[in-house]
Amino acid sequence: MKSLVPLSFRVNGEPVEAAVAPYKTLLEVLREDLGLTGTKHGCELGECGACAVLLDGEPVLSCLVVARACEGRTVETVEGLAGRDGALHPLQEAFADLGGSQCGYCTPGILMTAKHLLDGNPSPTRDEIADALSGNLCRCTGYNQIFESVEEAAARLRGERRVTHDDEHWAKTGDPLAAEVRKR
Repeated sequence: MKSLVPLSFRVNGEPVEAAVAPYKTLLEVLREDLGLTGTKHGCELGECGACAVLLDGEPVLSCLVVARACEGRTVETVEGLAGRDGALHPLQEAFADLGGSQCGYCTPGILMTAKHLLDGNPSPTRDEIADALSGNLCRCTGYNQIFESVEEAAARLRGERRVTHDDEHWAKTGDPLAAEVRKR
């Protein structure tokens, strides 16, 4: 049995110390050792983006990062997106509101990659969104709902609230959400 090595880093703003096998990836440490299962285990080849997290603010594929390389660094996972008060991040809200997530398996990686994009570019074009998310595969949505969700999140982060097709539909049908839509 190989000996464990100490690992000290920050995860979602909190200091973390762990003893990990030297061969473990960041993905394995997050899921198996720290119980943060929001980051998904997809292809293990760095091709699907399901395991994307932010490492020192930059998106990385955690299945390709040896955990020991994170010593003294900062990792942000999908669990860290929501505020400490439990309020969802505008990306999470927009994905829920616009159907940007269907089965949800790819969503954590997409959310983290989109967060990085919006942190650096508060008004991305559709092409910039598509380019930023080009390493994240989704088999369910066809990407339009994902792109629309990122556009909506960007608008919300800028203090704007765009009315969507779904909002108009619900407002016309008398759904309980209609009152909220009319307030916007």
